[in-house]
Amino acid sequence: MGISRDSMHKRRATGGKKKAWRKKRKYELGRQPANTKLSSNKTVRRIRVRGGNVKWRALRLDTGNYSWGSEAATRKTRILDVVYNASNNELVRTQTLVKSAIVQVDAAPFKQWYLQHYGVEVGRKKKSAAASAKKEGEDGEAATEEVKKSNHVLRKLEKRKQNRVLDPHIEEQFGGGRLLACISSRPGQCGRADGYILEGKELEFYMKKLQKKKGQGCCLRYCLSSYSLYQNFLKLLTIHQQIISFATNSIFFGRG
Repeated sequence: MGISRDSMHKRRATGGKKKAWRKKRKYELGRQPANTKLSSNKTVRRIRVRGGNVKWRALRLDTGNYSWGSEAATRKTRILDVVYNASNNELVRTQTLVKSAIVQVDAAPFKQWYLQHYGVEVGRKKKSAAASAKKEGEDGEAATEEVKKSNHVLRKLEKRKQNRVLDPHIEEQFGGGRLLACISSRPGQCGRADGYILEGKELEFYMKKLQKKKGQGCCLRYCLSSYSLYQNFLKLLTIHQQIISFATNSIFFGRG
């Protein structure tokens, strides 16, 4: 039969069935949703649509181009996880990539760009810095040759550093190696999962949402564990009552 978007071949709001007095039309068809999954096995299908145009239906994706707005830098990076979706939590559970989904992307390409552009390594812990310095000393001349920069490059980096501003929330995320991002393209229509890195008020908003979600998860687990303990207590109570009733009956009939 196929999926149809016309009201002719649907039931009324009351539940009654309508008599279809014409056949289905091609321009009223509907197609099944893409439900693009997060998977390393990239799969994109070519769809021929009305007017001979083409759509690209992404069924499985794990990479996309993500823009860092405040730094005007875009890099291709891996999508690691789907963490939040305002419309439906089921899309988070099933790791479905849709427009406006909040995902975690690999921070390595952006970290590399930041180091190249400003000469500053972000998200580096003090302990690891000391350890890496020790390693560099052991490596010898080969390592020092790679680090060498001309005076022109050094002056350029110093000038860039003067106006450098990095959001503390983003710097914290760089430490973990993952950045929160939002998908702005439509994977089921264009076959790509591109988007932008979350910053400022928007980042704060979604961080609060994720914290709240974590808290709810903990509460739910606590409630479920408490409920299971309560059920076990009820079972023990019923068994105890049965034993008491059996004992009283046996004593009563024994006396009789």
